[in-house]
Amino acid sequence: MKKLITKITIFLILSTSYALTYATSINVVAAENFYGELAKEIGGKKVNVTNILANPNVDPHLFTTSPKLNKTINNAQVIIYNGVGYDPWMTQLIKSSNLKTAQIINVGELTLINDGANPHIWYNPGTMEILAKKLATIFSKIDPASANLFKQNLKTFLDNQQVVNDTISAMKKKYKGTKVTATEPVYGYMAEALGLNMLGMDVQWKIMNDTEPSPKMFADYLELINNHKVKVIFYNSQTAENKSKQILTVAKKNKIPIVGVTETMPKNTTIKQWFLSSLKATDKALAKANQ
Repeated sequence: MKKLITKITIFLILSTSYALTYATSINVVAAENFYGELAKEIGGKKVNVTNILANPNVDPHLFTTSPKLNKTINNAQVIIYNGVGYDPWMTQLIKSSNLKTAQIINVGELTLINDGANPHIWYNPGTMEILAKKLATIFSKIDPASANLFKQNLKTFLDNQQVVNDTISAMKKKYKGTKVTATEPVYGYMAEALGLNMLGMDVQWKIMNDTEPSPKMFADYLELINNHKVKVIFYNSQTAENKSKQILTVAKKNKIPIVGVTETMPKNTTIKQWFLSSLKATDKALAKANQ
């Protein structure tokens, strides 16, 4: 009987401990899964993250909200979304929710990027560092007892990000000024950080905004490829837009190296791994083009 009571007591202690641990988890909702991944890297086991856009095989521009998302939003203590006109549906969700004390982070506003600019700001190397510091501060205010953990996780993240920054710097020395283009401006900020000379922006923005470029505009763009005025083409591998398909067909015909980039982070990877993967692919393509 004494052993049974002891087992029950231990079970109750463990159950209570688990309940308290779960109860004190910070509920985070991220519109885009790379921001959710960053929240996990900073918060560790102290955060419970829900990502809205999480499938790398789906075009994020085709996303529509559903009623169950309101419940998810209502339970959030921290909400992260891109802003810069990229996820306007998130603004509507927040307005229609029953939020009272949630910390809401518009990453565009946080990084001083205004509406009308290229919205793919997560590929700006400085964006994640700014957001990481903000999250560490917010998490520490919500859960002061775990502040040291958040501080250490932030340091680890910034150390990892320095590896990314060093890779960018090394590549910039090799490829600065190289002329490239893209089907959409998804990788624009990273291309700029690499010192690449991005051409054909008018067509890229037309495709991104789902509008038709004029025949002359598109013909001039294809001339960049046919006349080998660009070394590499970046494309959004999550879309199947007709103009993008035409561009890739012409690029393959002219043997122009192609680098696919995504608007959603692949599963089971970290921010560092994701960035280094795209940089490695870019390095390989640029090296091949310069042979």
